[in-house]
Amino acid sequence: MPYQLYINGEWRDGAAGKTVDVENPATGAVVATPAYGEVSDALAAMDAAAAAFPGWKAQTAYERGGHLDKAAALIRERAKEISRVLTEENGKTFAESMAETIGCAMWFEWFAEEGKRVYGRMIPSHYGHKRHWVLHQPLGVVVAVNPWNFPINLMCRKLGGALAAGCTIVSRPATQTPLSSMLLFECLHDAGFPSGVVNLITGSAGKVTTAMLEHPACRKLTFTGSTATGKQLMQKAGERITKISLELGGHAPLLVFPDVALDQAVEQSVVAKFRNAGQSCIAPTRFYVHRDIFDTFTEKVTARVAAMKVGNGLQEGNEMGPLFDQDQLDGVAAFVDDAVGKGAKVLTGGKRLAGGEYDKGYYYAPTVLTNIKPNMRLTCEEVFGPVLPLIPFDSEEEVIAAANNTDYGLAAYALVRDISTALRVTEALEYGIVGLNDAVPTVPQAPFGGWKESGMNREGGYEGIHSYMEVKYISVGL
Repeated sequence: MPYQLYINGEWRDGAAGKTVDVENPATGAVVATPAYGEVSDALAAMDAAAAAFPGWKAQTAYERGGHLDKAAALIRERAKEISRVLTEENGKTFAESMAETIGCAMWFEWFAEEGKRVYGRMIPSHYGHKRHWVLHQPLGVVVAVNPWNFPINLMCRKLGGALAAGCTIVSRPATQTPLSSMLLFECLHDAGFPSGVVNLITGSAGKVTTAMLEHPACRKLTFTGSTATGKQLMQKAGERITKISLELGGHAPLLVFPDVALDQAVEQSVVAKFRNAGQSCIAPTRFYVHRDIFDTFTEKVTARVAAMKVGNGLQEGNEMGPLFDQDQLDGVAAFVDDAVGKGAKVLTGGKRLAGGEYDKGYYYAPTVLTNIKPNMRLTCEEVFGPVLPLIPFDSEEEVIAAANNTDYGLAAYALVRDISTALRVTEALEYGIVGLNDAVPTVPQAPFGGWKESGMNREGGYEGIHSYMEVKYISVGL
């Protein structure tokens, strides 16, 4: 397909006819040159969404859910094609891309049903001549801004909730990863969504997003990305009291208690850390291991990480692909260099992979560090990459205090079998998501989001549809 913008039910080039090269992080080759939009394209998409809103809002939840179900079926049919393109533009392994693509269908299927469960309520009155009830109604036009690390999964969380609620939407993918999003929108188009209900635009992140936020029809911004950018958008949204959902940075701790099955704990730790080469907002960045098992756990996890196969995500058997781009590669190297310079010990990895195919892409070796000190950057900042720092602890109180000692509060993990310890720890962790013996806790039917500077509002669960709705109270005198 020609990779174009999708506005008002039509595929089109940008107003200025510009394109942008999309590079494969594994090879450095250009995958495609999709259309690159302008502010005028974004405004046209906002106008289309505003015009489509009354008709989409008027459809029943069953009718809206039918469109989502059709799109989900098409995503499942085309999953291999979408996943191949996703791997080519993002770098993750094909298996990870398939999981992300099928996850998109699951998000749509969940929200198709959840839209039918948006219930109002009757409120008993003090007075016999009055009746009170509460309705939930869609906000209006939603602007969705999506990142590069999970380009379509994070987009579908927003699309599913907004569309099921009765909102129309304009979605902007990251400039570096628009291709899989365009294939996703081809599924939406073929599912028969009315013109203007769903729109996809590209263009300058700052200019395009600002223009859409300032459009008079914009009722909500939903954004996944860095905390710094989230704060800027929050200030901008505040100028017009525009509703906002933010899923921002994290600094996830993973706690390993001495009663775990070690081999299982090692495998869960590796899955949690190295999925998408560690480029995940919920990936653990600090591994606290009880001193009684620290040496054995360290030996086992180091051996497991050292044996990981790294390479092009389209080659079968590779467990980890490249980092996303040169900035990511330089950033991870800087974190490791800082730690090593302050006394950290590299047990495996700790360097860029070189030679052969590695020279063409942005490959960094899966890394395990020990002898971690509080003055190292990785103890207080998020390492968005394949670095696993190991820190021993002695007591439950000590590790809870260390885990909570951050401005972030997105995800945390605890590997423990004792039920009393598990309950105390999960209740004490100051995070919006806790994976208890679960390395991949995200599911469509549960709320996803963080505390503190990790964001506000939720995606998934019933919270994920109500965040796109207004509450209306009606009092009736008889």
